[in-house]
Amino acid sequence: MTSITQAVEFDADDEETFVPALGETHSARAKQILRDHPEIRGLIGRNPWTAAVTAAYVGIQLAVAVAFGWAGASWWWLALIVAYGFGAFLNHGLYVVVHDATHNLIFRSRFANRVVLLVADIPQVLPGAMGFRACHLAHHSHLGEMDGDTDIPHAWEARLIGHSTWRKAMWFLFFPVFQVLRVTRVRGVATPDRWMIANYVVNFGFAGLLGWFAGWTAVLYLFASFWFAISLHPLGARWVQEHFTGDEVHDTANYYGPLNGVALNIGYHNEHHDFPSIPWNRLPEVTRIAPDYYLTLPSHRSWTKLLIGFITDPAQSLWTRTVRPEAGGRAAGA
Repeated sequence: MTSITQAVEFDADDEETFVPALGETHSARAKQILRDHPEIRGLIGRNPWTAAVTAAYVGIQLAVAVAFGWAGASWWWLALIVAYGFGAFLNHGLYVVVHDATHNLIFRSRFANRVVLLVADIPQVLPGAMGFRACHLAHHSHLGEMDGDTDIPHAWEARLIGHSTWRKAMWFLFFPVFQVLRVTRVRGVATPDRWMIANYVVNFGFAGLLGWFAGWTAVLYLFASFWFAISLHPLGARWVQEHFTGDEVHDTANYYGPLNGVALNIGYHNEHHDFPSIPWNRLPEVTRIAPDYYLTLPSHRSWTKLLIGFITDPAQSLWTRTVRPEAGGRAAGA
């Protein structure tokens, strides 16, 4: 198994560009794997037990939030510590639930999957499930395309952060803000509809009721859990791990570390892009059946090591994100 340890070389005097990808690899690899291992078709399906995981994660988070709310505002500092060391992991797991519900991998009914989306999003405080659904489906259909993939940073974003250690740390800390701003580049992806309106009503309505019933420290705990789950935290390294490969051949990398347990196997990212109709609990089985296809791809064993390395290594930057050259891959032209 290989590990990405170096980014592309850069010259500060040259205009930097995103790393160009040679071509889309996932569909071709999936076809080859199915020819060699047709039994993988048996893994395709749904996992309704994900709804039980959702109920457990949401229930635990709400219980902890209420406890902090009843403890009083003076315990805000402990709420932040617990949110970083505990709550972030559950909120991140709920994002993975949203991810699987986006692909309709929980129930057969699309309506039921969207209900799960709404429920899983409640502890995030800020409504994002329906917006994520639209952007993520576009991410799959337009992977690495500047005009269709909101996972790619803005060119101005990459120039602003550059190779500076403290700026990269700030980029991680405020990643939720940068992610929202990317939607403005890809127009028409997340258009308002009744489900998005419902998302806003449910999240803000529940946050208001929680604050009134238990106290605003409860809301603070949930909001901090949401923020830490996707920002300056080992879990936040996932955003770099998935597609910041600095590799023209491989535009997706995996994470095979222990946090996949609580993160519902989201680290099996090549497997997911190859077979997006396989639910999270069966992705390790794909790797077990076809190790020759996956264990030779770029991967990481530690999100913490990746986070620290990306921030401190001057060769690493947002320019390491792989894009399709035919989609306007040059940063300057983005």
